[in-house]
Amino acid sequence: MVKILILGGSGLVGRALINELNEGHDVYGTFASSVITSLPGDKQFQLEVQEIGKLVEIVSLIQPDIVISCLRGEFDHQLKFHKRIAEVLRNTKSRLYFFSTTNVFDGDFSKSHVETDPPIAESDYGKFKIECEKMLKDILADRAIILRIPAIWGKNSRRWNLIQESIKNNKSIDVYSNLICNNLLDVDLARQLRFIIENNLKGIFHMGSADTMSQSQFFEQILSKLGDNLDLLQYSLFEDNSQTYYFMLNTNRNDLPESLKSTNKDIISYLLG
Repeated sequence: MVKILILGGSGLVGRALINELNEGHDVYGTFASSVITSLPGDKQFQLEVQEIGKLVEIVSLIQPDIVISCLRGEFDHQLKFHKRIAEVLRNTKSRLYFFSTTNVFDGDFSKSHVETDPPIAESDYGKFKIECEKMLKDILADRAIILRIPAIWGKNSRRWNLIQESIKNNKSIDVYSNLICNNLLDVDLARQLRFIIENNLKGIFHMGSADTMSQSQFFEQILSKLGDNLDLLQYSLFEDNSQTYYFMLNTNRNDLPESLKSTNKDIISYLLG
């Protein structure tokens, strides 16, 4: 049975991955503060991103075939953390799946971006992710698989909870009317990654809804289905002009089956279901 170590197993993405991969795989996870309720005690480890020595001990103990990183934390600590784990895995056959972000393209909002586009970032977050992607590829070559993701939603996600709290407290929700965005559910992301792992697909993956929608349209559809709450939306223009901007991932890969892809309508229906 394949051993999988999920770094950041107590977060939104980590929990979805554990729930999806638990069946048929030997899954372990790490957490920073909140224990992982879906894993037995002997398969989870408390780990802070700066505890690099402890990371090495955990990897040596488990000897995972696959490591999935969906960690959060201070950028410098994360970079050192990922460099060390790549060095530990260098002389093994293990694969590392690293979650990156749309922000690696936040230096160019003029179009959507595919996997072969060179990253260009202005934010510190985007620059950090680019540096981490490159470092992992340099050390592990094609055993480092890069998973770039957009805004992730789930029934227990912070984004979804904020909408419900805003409605309850009659609080405005800021949206851009000219920013085209990607969205993705935590459960769909987990299913897609399972397929990628089990079929040993490699390279860079852009994961997101198959269709396009502005940020304001996405929120409008949610609020209209939750009741007459559209007056909560506070509209503004991204970059303070009416030009259309794109903060979304597109793909030129065709190796994920259509059955694993979702639309914004699918995402909204799931959240409301």
